[in-house]
Amino acid sequence: MTETKETEIDRRARTKELAAQHLERGDALGWFEALYKEAAGDNEKIPWADLEPNRYFRTWAERTVLKGADRKALVVGCGLGDDARYLDDLGFKVTAFDISPTAIEWAKRLHADRDIQFEVMDVFEPFREWLGNFDFVLEVYTIQPLPLEMRARTIDSIAAFVAPFGELVVVTRGREDDEEPNELPWPMSRAELGRFADNGLRQISFDVMPGDDETPEQRFIVAYRRDH
Repeated sequence: MTETKETEIDRRARTKELAAQHLERGDALGWFEALYKEAAGDNEKIPWADLEPNRYFRTWAERTVLKGADRKALVVGCGLGDDARYLDDLGFKVTAFDISPTAIEWAKRLHADRDIQFEVMDVFEPFREWLGNFDFVLEVYTIQPLPLEMRARTIDSIAAFVAPFGELVVVTRGREDDEEPNELPWPMSRAELGRFADNGLRQISFDVMPGDDETPEQRFIVAYRRDH
């Protein structure tokens, strides 16, 4: 096993350990801040912090020729802000949030050269003025690490940000409807994703992409639109 592979396994194991510790204390969200603080400025210790946009979303964006055209975009659970920067490159007016103050301060330093609005916010306690206010909402891997019993509420909260005639793109590890998720991060099924339709969003595309050597689960890239 290569050193890089060992490091990847170690950091994912540490992430799961922190999550389990906080869940045992009844704190389902606190482990995000704990992980970023423990990393102490070393992105190598954050499993998802590659300092580049999510490759599945980028592939989708290039295929669909996504353009911002000064539309207002929101990145949910932005972490260190790589997807926010990519949307800025595409011409969106970007706002991004994360529950971790450490992550947001880190993101502000990394992208100080950009006009991106980074905010600390809990998705379950949103700024009221953000509701129904974004033309494009991006969610990458932020639903799947939360406890399954919070999944419906999380989907409802994210859907609420989409403006009339706005769009939402979700990128997640995927599983079959009859397949039981067995470990963090919990992949999402098509049936679970159907709750976005219950929130008034119409599915306009559903792409399935293969995983990679580190995380072999297939990826779902799903686009929605609010028609009114």
